[in-house]
Amino acid sequence: MRRRAARWRNGSMNEVMTPAVAGEAYITGTGAYLPGDPIGNDELAARPGGDGPGAARARARALAANGIRARHYATDDKGQTIQLNEQLAAEAIRRALADRGLPPAAVGMLATGTTAGDVLVPGFASMVHGRLGGGPAEVLSASGVCASSMAALRAAVAAVRLGEHRVAVAAGSELASRSLQAGGDGQGDAPDTAFLRWTLSDGAGAVVVEPAPRPDRPSLRVDWIRLSSHAHEHPACMSAGLAGDRVPRPGTTWLDRRGPAGDGDGAAGDRRPSPAVPPLRQDMAALRALVDLGVAEYGRLTRAGLIDPATEHVLVHYSAAHFRATLLERLRQAGHEPDESRWFSNLDTAGNTGAASILVALDEARARFRPGDRVLLVVPESGRFTLAFAHLTCTGPGGQAGRRELAASPLGLPAPGDPPAVARAMAELAATWAGFERRLARVPAVARIEDGTATIADYRDLLLNLRQQVIDGSRWISRAASSFSAPLAWLRSAAITHAAEEHRDYQMLERDYAACGGDPADIAAASPNAGSAALSAFLMHRAGLPDPVDLLGAMFIIEGLGTAKAGHWAARLQASLALRDDQVSFLRYHAAGDDAHFGVLAAALRSGILDDAAVTAVVRTARVTARLYALQLEELGNA
Repeated sequence: MRRRAARWRNGSMNEVMTPAVAGEAYITGTGAYLPGDPIGNDELAARPGGDGPGAARARARALAANGIRARHYATDDKGQTIQLNEQLAAEAIRRALADRGLPPAAVGMLATGTTAGDVLVPGFASMVHGRLGGGPAEVLSASGVCASSMAALRAAVAAVRLGEHRVAVAAGSELASRSLQAGGDGQGDAPDTAFLRWTLSDGAGAVVVEPAPRPDRPSLRVDWIRLSSHAHEHPACMSAGLAGDRVPRPGTTWLDRRGPAGDGDGAAGDRRPSPAVPPLRQDMAALRALVDLGVAEYGRLTRAGLIDPATEHVLVHYSAAHFRATLLERLRQAGHEPDESRWFSNLDTAGNTGAASILVALDEARARFRPGDRVLLVVPESGRFTLAFAHLTCTGPGGQAGRRELAASPLGLPAPGDPPAVARAMAELAATWAGFERRLARVPAVARIEDGTATIADYRDLLLNLRQQVIDGSRWISRAASSFSAPLAWLRSAAITHAAEEHRDYQMLERDYAACGGDPADIAAASPNAGSAALSAFLMHRAGLPDPVDLLGAMFIIEGLGTAKAGHWAARLQASLALRDDQVSFLRYHAAGDDAHFGVLAAALRSGILDDAAVTAVVRTARVTARLYALQLEELGNA
């Protein structure tokens, strides 16, 4: 396969043929455009349709819920359009290209998302391309509502990853204000349209996507994007151009009516002339179901190891501020641990710009990210319920992570010929390991070992705090052995052997502690810290259940630390503290010995004992073990 690449000089384009290379995709430039001056709530109330008793009541309810203090419009104070939607999108794209230092002629693909373009035909992307200029380009118009920009981003990323284009642009743009003109004093507005008047705003956002990071500033690597529609289960929630009951029927849509496009009075069979712009309508009561869907999908991605709620910057598009508190509370009730301080929104100052919102927020939040940071984009779309998630990782100039690169799963990835259950287990354990590594990298004691600044006191503290967990390890393994039934006698034998090999490992750890200047009486009398106590209690509980196959997940994490980390940490500590081999014997022993244990683990996973339920249990126990082990290290010094 070959593709067209472009070299440009002074705005001209010289086409050359280069080999296509499938690979990564990076966001290398961002841009946003919010038209005009910010419009405050009082100023909006003074515009046509914003006064009167009916409008005042709607305004009070909407502003109390949405938390918006200002928004931007491409219409004037009389409601007349002064900028086209395509102009907003083109300007955001120009700003994104300028941020990257590229001309429009560099763009090989232009993908756009919007709720409604300025014209029915041609497509919105074609109109934006014509406004932007440049050279020949592939264009794609994603229709929908808020998630349409994420669909455009997915298309741009796919084109770059496949090697079809060197530079792609994705944009989201909205000009909602022209569909929000209320009639009279606003009393005639239905509640489903009145709320949107005080919520929706105009604006555009854009990103530049390339196959390599930019050399001069940080970029955002696109790790994955997921979109899912649930229209098969839900009727339209946000709509324009449908009859009053929002069920499309022949002869009742806005294109079937006489006169300019519009909704008339919404009655079925209405053939009278109607307003030029169909009003947007929102079924507010139905939005609770969208929250339910979003929480469920968030949980699914978290269980798959794709999301770590405690370590990520999160940009969520929501139409009203009260949804933020609701969503955070629901996530906590579902057992997740979102760090609210890392959630970003500019809803209060930019308003709800629909398809543009997530890209406008990304442009503003980008200065917060540092190499190694993970960023989650979340867009729930109320049109007919679509969920969009994207995961990004910030890389330094030229792709340097700014932190030590994460190791691959110590168990490896699925092998050709692995049964589906085994392949799923290997893949999800690999994702769990990646999340575990990211959390470990944030633990102060681990970071000091990695960067060579750990002190001898840090190392002694590590040994002291690991002792009780090492002692308890042989105990829960022995208990698990006694819980396996006759059909799993081979697992019982493996567990007994493992417990026998390790039941005195704590003595090796004590000798290392004393060799590093620690008082043996101190380590013998130390109490377990909160993380150690929680980890041991969890594993002892699981070990007492019938046939605790899920403990293979715990072995994956704990033995994985030995095979992937122990030798590395020993080498780092010896290099920075000039330690002898007899002072790091525990770490070095496990670096060598846990490789054999991993062979037994891999054989167990491929032994035929896994079905879908068992895989779910193994991965869940691995995730809990990883969280508690990390907590154990975070609690160093708090025994």
